[in-house]
Amino acid sequence: MAEKSFKYVIVGGGVAAGYAAREFAKQGVKPGELAIISKEAVAPYERPALSKAYLFPEGAARLPGFHVCVGSGGERLLPEWYAEKGISLILSTEIVKADLASKTLVSAAGESFTYQTLVIATGSTVLKLSDFGVQGADSKNIFYLREIDDADKLVEAIKAKKNGKAVIVGGGYIGLELSAVMRLNNIEVSMVYPEPWCMPRLFTEGIAAFYEGYYQNKGVNIIKGTVAVGFDTHPNGEVKEVKLKDGRVLEADIVVVGVGARPLTTLFKGQVEEEKGGIKTDAFFKTSVPDVYAVGDVATFPLKMYNDIRRVEHVDHSRKSAEQAVKAIFANEQGKSIDEYDYLPYFYSRAFDLSWQFYGDNVGETVLFGDADPNSATHKFGQYWIQDGKVVGVFLESGTPEENKAIAKVAKVQPLVSSLDQLAQEGLSFASKI
Repeated sequence: MAEKSFKYVIVGGGVAAGYAAREFAKQGVKPGELAIISKEAVAPYERPALSKAYLFPEGAARLPGFHVCVGSGGERLLPEWYAEKGISLILSTEIVKADLASKTLVSAAGESFTYQTLVIATGSTVLKLSDFGVQGADSKNIFYLREIDDADKLVEAIKAKKNGKAVIVGGGYIGLELSAVMRLNNIEVSMVYPEPWCMPRLFTEGIAAFYEGYYQNKGVNIIKGTVAVGFDTHPNGEVKEVKLKDGRVLEADIVVVGVGARPLTTLFKGQVEEEKGGIKTDAFFKTSVPDVYAVGDVATFPLKMYNDIRRVEHVDHSRKSAEQAVKAIFANEQGKSIDEYDYLPYFYSRAFDLSWQFYGDNVGETVLFGDADPNSATHKFGQYWIQDGKVVGVFLESGTPEENKAIAKVAKVQPLVSSLDQLAQEGLSFASKI
């Protein structure tokens, strides 16, 4: 097959690829210079929609409604946009070999692509129960959610199993968002996770108590401290029961698994420096290999605020790291310099009529404030994290746009706190004064 050659190639077609493409266009990329190679069949889209509005029973989101960059209030980049800009969108094409020394990529179909500058935006892949050798994990109606194809299959299952029973395995982002959306579809839900409370990577026990109570009030059966160890099926191969480690057996028409993800770095193993499970980069997302950049989930980068290096799996960082890398590529070509990436960690989620935001770092002592009663009609609460006498992180549920801006500012400024008791009394008003 003929080799295709481009000045710039983005490998991966997720959120980071879409935002990188927009920045390439802003920087004046010429027609024919840039290609995006994606194993998905559609142009880059805002992935968070898949666990939220895509699964709504009414008014569900569908493409082209959530192509990038609509998630951050920007223009929607429809497939025609790429064509107008002369950007080659090479879809349904999985790269199976990358040779960074010869600047060559090879697809599963044997096509060859060469580049001068590469942006690695391969993202993550979900951890599967079959990876852990769980018995029956390949049964029908056991779902994972990462790409639009996964969401389409889940939509069909929800329609086919009206008023049925779902078991959600995992108590993190996917577990909480999908439990909510399943209840909206009038499906009975049990959520199972091994930790003592939900979302343990971010939530403290105090925060989690609100969400667990709220979800239980919405009819979600929460089962903590155990894991799924096997599945029984109907004769047609569809899942029938979920067996738990503690001996309980749950009926299930649908099982959705959300037990984490791992960055897709395999193509580049041994060719590029890695750290903390990702590809190591500098503050401009340059890797250890000349002309190779890594962005989004796969990048382990310097987190300037905390004098640390981290890998961050979240849509906000995917967008911003992609833009930074492209600015750096052009600055480098023009002999100019740009500011180092100075990222304020930001996470958010929406489920039922809830909406939370978190900024900063969740380390140190904690102060919970506000109305965190899951039975309250006026719930609004938050939490500060304090380390070395400074506020380093803030969480807020049901904040207004102004209040969310205020907590972001607190996490960035890191104001000193003289008394934790006083901070608890002041609550949100402390943030609004900064």
